[in-house]
Amino acid sequence: MLSQRERELLVELWDRLTPVAEDIGSEALLRMFTTFPKTKTYFTHLDLSPHSEPLRSIGKKVVEAIAEGTRHIGTAQFTANLSYLSRFHAYQLRIHPTNFKLFNHCMLVTLACYLGEDFSPNAHAATDKYLSAYSAILAEKFR
Repeated sequence: MLSQRERELLVELWDRLTPVAEDIGSEALLRMFTTFPKTKTYFTHLDLSPHSEPLRSIGKKVVEAIAEGTRHIGTAQFTANLSYLSRFHAYQLRIHPTNFKLFNHCMLVTLACYLGEDFSPNAHAATDKYLSAYSAILAEKFR
């Protein structure tokens, strides 16, 4: 799915984003909740206002998990590491798989805004492919 250069590009990109994981993650989530209000139904018990602690905390966890996944792309560990998250999202949170696709789009927009010219067409394409694979694994247990 991803070339060796794309994998290296993703590791570099997400390593660069990890120090600002709260900012990137919370902005992408806020963008999704604002643009697609129905996605908030899973989080009605939380304060989802801009810069809120719950939003920043969840955003950080999401970005760190995505960043960690880049280190295992194309290995059995990639799927194994995401197995827990797949079960958690399907059986406990009951998040519909469509929301993962919506989040991916919002993450791509957030990255484009945050990184500007550093988010090259190659980085964009590699990130899109990676997030699609990541989402597919998260959605596996939903059936």
